[in-house]
Amino acid sequence: MVVAHVRAQATNATPCRSDPALLQRCDEVATQLRSQGLDPALVHADLRISLLAAKQDGIVVWQQLMALGIGRGMIARRVERGLLRALHVGVYLWCAPAPTFLGGARAAVLASGAGARASHAVSAALRGLCPEPNGPIDVTAVGRRPRGRGIRGHQVQALHRGDIDDVHGIAVTSVARALLEVAAQLTPRRLADAVELAQVKRLVTKRELEAVIARSPRRPGVAALRALVEEHAFTRSRAERKLVALLRAAGLPEPVFNAIYDGWEVDALWERQRVALEFDSYAFHATRAAFERDRRKTADLTRRRFIVVRTTWTELTKRSHFLIARIAEAIALSTRDRS
Repeated sequence: MVVAHVRAQATNATPCRSDPALLQRCDEVATQLRSQGLDPALVHADLRISLLAAKQDGIVVWQQLMALGIGRGMIARRVERGLLRALHVGVYLWCAPAPTFLGGARAAVLASGAGARASHAVSAALRGLCPEPNGPIDVTAVGRRPRGRGIRGHQVQALHRGDIDDVHGIAVTSVARALLEVAAQLTPRRLADAVELAQVKRLVTKRELEAVIARSPRRPGVAALRALVEEHAFTRSRAERKLVALLRAAGLPEPVFNAIYDGWEVDALWERQRVALEFDSYAFHATRAAFERDRRKTADLTRRRFIVVRTTWTELTKRSHFLIARIAEAIALSTRDRS
């Protein structure tokens, strides 16, 4: 029975064959063994498989096993012993009862053939923008609908080069595309949170979201995503939106958020008034390198006669009137100095 199953795998295991990266990983295994003074041909098959699986979240495919010199009979014995578990045709899980989310996504994409990409909530979750879905793995392909156990296939007429990406070696739809794909599935609040988080992580820009909307103007959910993008101040967090509301209430001019000035990205910039606002947050300043970079930025802006105001999310949300007073003072001082 197991041998018959393996023969079926050999007959049908064609989806992954066109991906040269898969065989390249086999070469990496051989190189790794040689670097340790070992002859790959003499190393136990289980070690070869383990080294390969470690590079792919526990997932291996038929073509890779054959390239490693692991023939049909050897595969059959490992399937029979439960070391190899067939997830899809020609796609196996090595030495684990179930794949991780990352492994499941990789397996589904590999099983779906050339050009297939993890998409929708799966693509978003792989970037940490939403919770990992418990159901089927969403896979999108051009001109065909991927099918298979645990795969929810989506067919599209085309995927623009701006719609494709790669995460951990897994073919996926881009962040902007993924946000558009889930826009009709998420509540307005959760969609806003996902968009904000993508900005905080610097994974997407306003221009990229505008482009993906322009390419799919009639797609379900596009109106919800467009509403977020077309806000007067497109910001990376609810805290920045709060700042806009406070500035309007105080009658102060609004800045340009995430502006590029002289090679630096500034959180909020009043260029005409020569004032810059920088948020000191854990997300952006959690490393020594980030800390040093921010100090260089402040020094450069100061040399260019900008007044740099540094604040925190806590000050913005709990001592907002004090922050607005500091911004107003900086604008007044800068204006007076230049008059």
